[in-house]
Formats: sequence, C-alpha cells, structure tokens
Amino acid sequence: MSDHPRSYLVLASQRSGSTLLVESLRATGRAGEPEEFFQYLPSTSLAPQPRQWFEGVTDERILRLLAPLETGTRSTETSEQWRDRIRAAGRTSNGIWGGKLMWNQTPLLTDWARGLPGGATDLRSAIDAVLGPDVLLVHVSREDTVAQAVSMWRAVQTQVWRGHAAPEVDARAEYNADGIAHLQAILEEQEAQWQEWFTKAGVAPLIIDFADLTADTAGQVGRVLDALGLDPGLAPPPALQRQGNDRSNDWIERYRAERVSV
Repeated sequence: MSDHPRSYLVLASQRSGSTLLVESLRATGRAGEPEEFFQYLPSTSLAPQPRQWFEGVTDERILRLLAPLETGTRSTETSEQWRDRIRAAGRTSNGIWGGKLMWNQTPLLTDWARGLPGGATDLRSAIDAVLGPDVLLVHVSREDTVAQAVSMWRAVQTQVWRGHAAPEVDARAEYNADGIAHLQAILEEQEAQWQEWFTKAGVAPLIIDFADLTADTAGQVGRVLDALGLDPGLAPPPALQRQGNDRSNDWIERYRAERVSV
C-alpha cells in the first residue's frame, strides 16, 4: 500500500491560478482528471452564472454587461450517485484522483455529503465522506486581489474562463470599478474563510502562491506530484497561456488609481 495520498483537492478562489495548476497536473496523465466537480447548483445543474455573482446589485451599468440567467435542469442524482460519479470522473488509471474546490462551493459539497451513509456535519467530514480521510489538500492563493478581481470581471462578461476570448467577444467587455470592487470583496472574503477554516479545522495544506506558480509552473506542479508519491519530473511546461494582457494591465492601473488608497 502506498504511503502517499491517492487523492488531492485544490482549495482556492476564482482566478487564483488554480486552473493552471490542475490542468498542468492533468497533463501528466498520472495525476487524476481534476475538475471543479463541486460548482454545480442542484437547482440548475449549472455552475454559478455571471448574474449570480452580483445578487443584490441593482446598478444597470453592471447588470447590462452580464448575460441573462439560464434556467438549467434540476439534478435528479442521489448523494451516492453524485459521489460515485465524481470519484470515477476524477481518477486516472493509476488510482490517483484530483479535484478543485472554491470556498463558495463548500456549502454545496456539505449539503450533498449529508445524504451519504453516516452523513456529514461539516466541511472536513464532507471531504472525508466523498474522498476518504487520506486526501492531500493544496491551497492556491493570489496576493494581488486587484489583478484577481479584474481577471474575474473580464471572465464574467466574456464567459471565457480559460484561454483567450475571441477579439470581438473581449471587445464587448467594459471596465467598471464598482463591478471590480464587488468581486474583489467576494474574493478577499473567500480567502479569509479558507484561512479561518484551516485554523479551526487544524488543516495544514500544501501552499502554492500564484506568483510562484506563474514564475515556475513545473516546479510548483512538481511539489504536488512529489506529495502524491509521483515523479516531479512528470511536470509539463505550463498547460495554459496567461489570460492577462495589456488591457488587463490598463484596468488594474486605472482601478488602483481610482480606488486603492496609497
């Protein structure tokens, strides 16, 4: 039996670099098939839509930039069917499972896990119920939450979450300081909630910083591989191109000038 975890879960917030990490791990062919399995709302079977990130916001200058809500279809899975599907979908042939969890998705995970045999009373027991107790927790964070929020503001407008939006799609995205500020507050709160949970639950995750990940993707991916008992040399070149560009940089500079006190 291996002395290393056979499953890993990347804990993050949106636009933190977590997709770069999991897609690079996937590219090894040996480190699971990591997806954001826990993002889908049972009421629609869809991930949160752009307007759902702005619930309570009434400013039409923001709302007019966001796609209308789709109805979706209510999930009919039982908790056990849901768990079994996720376990199968995230695993490579060598038995390694991978996945990703954002803080806003933790209530969904916990609610599903309550329906499993033995139930789940909190996030730690929910993770154990779905993946077992021997799981490597990896935390990805991004110190520059302005850049993170700008990245998310562009993504909720274009609905392109990886790779580059077509020029005509990206051109329709507009700068809006209030939209960016709203998302920055959400992202900062998510990171604060992760840190609070780590302390309360006594969790010591493998920590990966966005700046380190983008500067040396193979090196940071290798750390996760090593913790799983896999060869760090399997780490590939970056599996994704950076989405930020001159337009992102302009918006970041403009937002800092308008909203960030010196």
